[in-house]
Amino acid sequence: MRVLLVEDDEPIAESLTRGLERYGYEVRWVRTGSEALGTADDFALVLVDLGLPDVDGLDVCRELRARGDVPIIVISARSDEVDRVVGLEIGADDYVTKPFGVREVVARMRAVLRRAQPARPEPAQEHGRLRINRRSRRVHLDGAEVDLTPKEFDLLVFLAEEPGAVFTREQIMEAVWDENWFGPTKTLDVHVGVLRRKLGDAASLETVRGVGFRLVLT
Repeated sequence: MRVLLVEDDEPIAESLTRGLERYGYEVRWVRTGSEALGTADDFALVLVDLGLPDVDGLDVCRELRARGDVPIIVISARSDEVDRVVGLEIGADDYVTKPFGVREVVARMRAVLRRAQPARPEPAQEHGRLRINRRSRRVHLDGAEVDLTPKEFDLLVFLAEEPGAVFTREQIMEAVWDENWFGPTKTLDVHVGVLRRKLGDAASLETVRGVGFRLVLT
């Protein structure tokens, strides 16, 4: 799914781009409103900062809405109620204030896309002996439900997106916890240990020394 990110703050844009790509989104990043309005590409959703260097982000939202019905989410440091109301009134579908975490943005994006598109049942994903249903947040092993906490479920889903791939501790913490997590990563080891016990021999959560973890399905 292609997303247009209109953001002039490079650190924020790079961090958000990396985070969205880990969730499977293809991100096109532009720094100005002129670039955003000048692109001829089609996007499933647009993320727009209000504090752009050339034009106000609200004007970008207004023009994009005049051109079509692409979902728009404003991302801005402006937290005043007036800015939020104006942004929504001119056609933005949601408004997220900085600082924010990637998981919050992804949740907002999914909610906006659900409203914009006809609801379709999401089939459960089969991963070897595991059956993972993201919509119901339930996991079954050989037909029996596995009791997982929210974080255990999120960790399993993230690793199962690409079985066999190695994810660093930083990637996992940013995706499953929050990009602004600055505490120790010991909590990750605890959750991995619990998942290992609950999944048994249906999956192996392998430790890659000095790097992170990978999920190997059996």
